[in-house]
Amino acid sequence: MLNQRLSQKLLQKLSPQQIQLMKLLQVPTDQLEQRIKEELEANPALEEGEREDQDASSLDDVFRDEEKGDDDSGGEGEETRDSEELDLDDYIGEDDVADYKTRDDSYGDDEDENKTVPYAVTDTFHENLSKQLGMCELDERQEKIAQQILGSIDDDGYLRREISAIVDDLAFSQNVITEEPEILDLLDLIQGFDPPGVAARDLRECLLLQLERKTQTKVIKLAIHVLENYFDEFTKKHYEKLSKHLRIDDDDLKPVITEITRLNPKPGGSAREDAGSMYTYIIPDFTIVNNNGQLELKLNARNAPELRVSRDFVDMMVDYKRSKDKDKKQKEAILFIKQKIDAAKWFIDAIKQRQHTLFSTMYEIMVHQYDFFLTGDETQLNPMILKDIAEKTGLDISTVSRVANSKYVQTEFGTYALKYFFSESLSTESGEEVSTREVKKILSELIEGEDKKNPLSDQELMDDLRKRGYNIARRTVAKYREQLDIPVARLRKEL
Repeated sequence: MLNQRLSQKLLQKLSPQQIQLMKLLQVPTDQLEQRIKEELEANPALEEGEREDQDASSLDDVFRDEEKGDDDSGGEGEETRDSEELDLDDYIGEDDVADYKTRDDSYGDDEDENKTVPYAVTDTFHENLSKQLGMCELDERQEKIAQQILGSIDDDGYLRREISAIVDDLAFSQNVITEEPEILDLLDLIQGFDPPGVAARDLRECLLLQLERKTQTKVIKLAIHVLENYFDEFTKKHYEKLSKHLRIDDDDLKPVITEITRLNPKPGGSAREDAGSMYTYIIPDFTIVNNNGQLELKLNARNAPELRVSRDFVDMMVDYKRSKDKDKKQKEAILFIKQKIDAAKWFIDAIKQRQHTLFSTMYEIMVHQYDFFLTGDETQLNPMILKDIAEKTGLDISTVSRVANSKYVQTEFGTYALKYFFSESLSTESGEEVSTREVKKILSELIEGEDKKNPLSDQELMDDLRKRGYNIARRTVAKYREQLDIPVARLRKEL
């Protein structure tokens, strides 16, 4: 049965301009230039250029004149007036048509900033393996099998796929009928490629492949023996058991363990990191300068060019106003021009608002963490959460979060992600609120200074922190230790 009823709902919807601003806030500086280029290509009414002094006429009369001329047009004229309800004077004024700026005094100087971000072209991990395979003398059949093996190697450099599964893959996808021994022969060939340890099927085999390439000294041979026969004891750091099995003392075992721990557990990952380090650059969004004890904040203007509404579009509007013959096609064209000018103004507004929001947010972060930016001492960081900055700036917490995401600030002590400065608080015995980052810093220092033969347990770390005045539970110590990627005491033990 159908029923009709009235209901009242309160909804909050974001305008397209607000959505555009939210998206722009998330874009880091190194990607903003590309975003602006896309908008310049999509909107011919938007252009990049320096300020011009223009004597642009107000354009609102254009549409008022057209409304008068359409009085005798019936329904069509009514539709035209509705579509032109917004006065152009709302977004194009007498003097700001072509010199609408996105910059203010908070920008840094552009003179020393190059808009071209350098990058290096390098082979990927798998391309490097394929090149090495190309230097081997293989027939067409062997080439197909070897390529199938290479394609099964993951980014860490391991062959995770079972040999039997590769046999099936070759039969179904390459129409190559083979058996496991043939694949194992080619796998043995590939395991001789660089980086050492590549194409291993597990960690143990990966480490053994690397040791087998080294000069077979007494220590290397003993390390191979440990991995082949006592791998479980090694991974669990049961050094007493190892000494007993090998019938050697700690002094003789230490160089063996050191040799193994120096090996690379992820040969593919290291190759990827080495290549990535060649072309991964961080472009700071902000710069903080210490000027005789006074901090100065600058916003990076590198990838935010000056934008303005196109003079050509303004001239077209003026020409249309002066024209006596205004047919339907001309009206459609001028409506298109108006829409593009409107979109250009919205985008310029969004860019300007983005810069203002970024600057005001970073300024409050700088004020809140003033002592850190003066000294670079991590223990000087104050507790700070998103809500603290949101209240000071008058922005929403979600907006502050967008600003903090993927943004960096350059200081004399290094370049930091904005997220680095946010941390929760912890109470001391005196009732003072301190940053959890300060506690983590002290925890890290305690572990660095411990006796590695008898590393500190979480309970002992808790006791040391409490002696320093930090009220902290053992489970919290364990949580912070894990966040710092520090293993438990047993795994930190050294000979």
